[in-house]
Amino acid sequence: MKRIYVNEKWCLGCHLCEYECAFANSGLDKMFKLKGRMGELVTPRIKVEGEDKGEIHFAVNCRHCTGSICVQSCIAGALSKTDDGMVVIDKNKCVGCFTCVLVCPFGAIMPSPDGKAAQKCMLCTDNVKGEPNCVKYCPNNAIVYEER
Repeated sequence: MKRIYVNEKWCLGCHLCEYECAFANSGLDKMFKLKGRMGELVTPRIKVEGEDKGEIHFAVNCRHCTGSICVQSCIAGALSKTDDGMVVIDKNKCVGCFTCVLVCPFGAIMPSPDGKAAQKCMLCTDNVKGEPNCVKYCPNNAIVYEER
């Protein structure tokens, strides 16, 4: 299965991947319409971590783990694995207990903007064809989408 990988040595910490992720998952037709909505109605499913003044930055996203503890701990059965190994959330089943948020060792699952369900990277499979937006628009090619 293809996954997103990050080379932290190349990450500039520009946060463009966050904006592209938020835009891809917003349902909006133009990026400028995100203005004023980021953080309230629209949140990225990837986040850049690192020191503001330091040189190490990296994007945190769902790793679609082999032994996904988030799937195992979901009390509602909202998290599952597809045949190709992708971890997906069924928002209709999610009860908002956020156990998955607590158990994810990478901090890649987060509450949705309305706080009623969990959200995570779904590799843009439900909104973009081809490679995910965070990969496509990374100016330094620090984020790649490949099978290893």
